[in-house]
Amino acid sequence: MRIALDAMGGDHAPSDVVKGGVAAAHEQGIEVVLVGKRSALEVELRNHRFDLPIVDASEVVGFDDPPVRAVRHKQDSSIVVGMNLLKRGDVSALVSAGNSGAVMAAALLILGSIDGVERPALGFLFTPPWPTVLLLDVGANTDCKPRQLVQFAQMGNVYMGRVFGVERPRIGLLSNGEEETKGNLMVRESHRLLKDTNLNFVGNVEGKDIVKGTVDVVVTDGFTGNVVLKANEGLGEYILLSLKQMITSRPHFRIAAFFLEPALRAFAKRLDYAEYGGVPLLGVKGNVIVAHGRSDTNAIKNAIFIAKQAEEQGVVEAMKMGIT
Repeated sequence: MRIALDAMGGDHAPSDVVKGGVAAAHEQGIEVVLVGKRSALEVELRNHRFDLPIVDASEVVGFDDPPVRAVRHKQDSSIVVGMNLLKRGDVSALVSAGNSGAVMAAALLILGSIDGVERPALGFLFTPPWPTVLLLDVGANTDCKPRQLVQFAQMGNVYMGRVFGVERPRIGLLSNGEEETKGNLMVRESHRLLKDTNLNFVGNVEGKDIVKGTVDVVVTDGFTGNVVLKANEGLGEYILLSLKQMITSRPHFRIAAFFLEPALRAFAKRLDYAEYGGVPLLGVKGNVIVAHGRSDTNAIKNAIFIAKQAEEQGVVEAMKMGIT
């Protein structure tokens, strides 16, 4: 298995990206191919005993670059070069923490959508301490039609079944109430369409249900999903900051924290986006993992693990059979 890593993408590229690639290759024996400016990557690799192959790409897509324009005009960028490696079958997956819009545009323009898929979707996994729940879309599509939400549900059904072995995953539609009559026009029409599928659709779910494990897959439009994702990220940072302030405010709290330090560290780890690595772009003809722009070494490493898992479980091939 060879996984391409966009070594120039992300706030901490190329240093932390290269470190993450080296860590993944060392820990799981994955062949990680660095894509980016050879001169810069060779300098980074001198700091490691573990060498990685490099595919040269002279250009970089910035976070401020218009996605489609960047893909079309920066043909030698690390994102485009990496996506072409995936299209040719030279690698099994691509991981990028770069401009997410450009990654999605490149995937659509170069790889193309799976037959029948109108819009690819980004999925985010809420994992333990909560039951594992897949939320999609979390940003690929801000405006959606009801039939597209049905396809998101089908893709989520395939992903949870294939990767996590969930038999007949429970599908929920995110709304502002559990009743069938709740929600805007798109939600109510999506509810009607989902009821007519052979999916295990259990009805509407509210935001509080996402982390309860009421369902295995939560479906929504990309605008709402992205707001939920960022709110969850902000809540985690708020909780950690609040704990830190309380611990340092009183001497007896600091004493208690000394004994509770292992538990507090484990709690912080569960709220850290880096532990989740990246999110799969479902619905395109290839395994593409979009990592957080602020990804550090650990996040990149875990994103590569997600890519490895998707390839091992044959997610793309299963998706082709699961979309109607």
